[in-house]
Amino acid sequence: MAKIFNLFNFKQKVDYKTEILSGLTVALALVPEAIAFALIPGFSPLTGLYAAFVLALITSIFGGRPGMISGATGAVAVIFIGLILELKRNFPGIEPETILNYVFATVIIAGILQILAGVLRLGKFIRLVPHPVMFGFVNGLAIIIFMAQFPNFYQKGTDNLLTGMNMAMMLGLTLLTMLIIWGLPKLTKAIPSSLVAIVVVSAIVIGFGIDTLTVADTMREGESIKGGFPPLSIPQIPLTFETFKIIFPFAAIVAGVGLIESLLTLNIIDEITETRGSGNRECVAQGTANILSGFLSGMGGCAMIGQSLINTSSGARARLSGITAAVMLLVFIMFGSSVIERLPMAALVGLMFMVAIGTFEWASFKTFRKMPNSDVVVMILVTLITAVTHNLAVAVLLGVVISALAYSWENAKRIRARKYVDENGVKHYEIYGPLFFGSTTLFSEKFDVVSDPNEVIIDFQESRVADMSGIEALNKITERYAKIGKKVHLRHLSKDCIRLLENAEEIIDVNVMEDPSYKVMVDKPLSKTKDAETKNPFKLWGL
Repeated sequence: MAKIFNLFNFKQKVDYKTEILSGLTVALALVPEAIAFALIPGFSPLTGLYAAFVLALITSIFGGRPGMISGATGAVAVIFIGLILELKRNFPGIEPETILNYVFATVIIAGILQILAGVLRLGKFIRLVPHPVMFGFVNGLAIIIFMAQFPNFYQKGTDNLLTGMNMAMMLGLTLLTMLIIWGLPKLTKAIPSSLVAIVVVSAIVIGFGIDTLTVADTMREGESIKGGFPPLSIPQIPLTFETFKIIFPFAAIVAGVGLIESLLTLNIIDEITETRGSGNRECVAQGTANILSGFLSGMGGCAMIGQSLINTSSGARARLSGITAAVMLLVFIMFGSSVIERLPMAALVGLMFMVAIGTFEWASFKTFRKMPNSDVVVMILVTLITAVTHNLAVAVLLGVVISALAYSWENAKRIRARKYVDENGVKHYEIYGPLFFGSTTLFSEKFDVVSDPNEVIIDFQESRVADMSGIEALNKITERYAKIGKKVHLRHLSKDCIRLLENAEEIIDVNVMEDPSYKVMVDKPLSKTKDAETKNPFKLWGL
């Protein structure tokens, strides 16, 4: 029972007014975004709104980061376009209702995969994302949020910009919204400036009967956000291997993209609030929310950096704000649709413009001259890929890979060898720097096998053998000396190195007092030893 109550930290001081008002602001901002994301793959607005409600509620209660907001997102919505095309290719003439059943099943499977990721504690691997990749991710998302507002400046259903008074009114109201959000906190922080801006601009538009774009104008003809509680939707699809083969790849992509965006958003909110969330708990919460979303007619989703920043910038720090946002969103759907549909898009566009400006890491420009060139390239590349493709998973993974390769290259160049011959005619090689797959070639070039004396000592006191490539390099160098009848001594190697080296007993000088203790990365457990650690490769790898 205690664990259940620990969902909420009752010791945390909660500003109820701030939490509730911030949640209301988030709910208002969620409406047009959920509608827009639902329309990307051609779903009804309610499909996106139901997903936003379920995800916001479940992750706010059970998630690993109080104050973070989840809902339907564009990154996940784009994936369903590919699924729909695949379904139409395999089932010509498939009905829209049947497509939705496949979508819901895909979301449910994605949720199961996300829960597995949390149970297996894979959330910790988000630590492998370097800071330049984080900068690039955040900047790319800021550009996406900013660019996503531009369609609101076009005439409905066309690619033509608004003209004359319509454009002037849209720009004026947008700038007024931004001015209120920027200026009000300088006067008072008693009420979230975002909420005040939306209320003031909406009151001006509705009170004076100004003809401008509203939330209702963003929907297709005949569609509405009015609905009831999310209806139960058990996917009616054939339970066959062929069905699974079609939807599983898309479910895996949804799960991966959702977790990457959610965990990166969690890290960003951690930095802003100077607190620490739980990545593994967030994985389980995201999975649970997506499973329920699939069973309650929702399109699924993940954490939303824009809404999360609106929430935290309004002062929210507890779970109450997210719960309030979810409940108010459902209230809007069930009872307030006519009011919400009359809200001017200019107010919401201005709000999202300010979110984009606040999201962008302007400080990253100042670090250009201080950062290594490789980090600058990674940051710019991740920003561009995120902004152009909207594929956050590919952008982040590519950034991590490039950063890892750059790190390996730099470390490969650091291997050094101090050489000298002692009074007994023995040549010493004192190795500095890590010996791993990237440095083996430079390591081998350090030795003059033919010209060296008959006895050689290679000392690893200031080095470390990191992987099997390093072990293989040691085997090769000892073989080269052995072929011409020269004796080699290897000093200060770990127990793992000694076990893995061929003919170790002939070349290793063991010094129990000085020899280091660390693990070498191997491809599989060692079968030739009875050591308990080698029976568990994960323990040997230090995981």
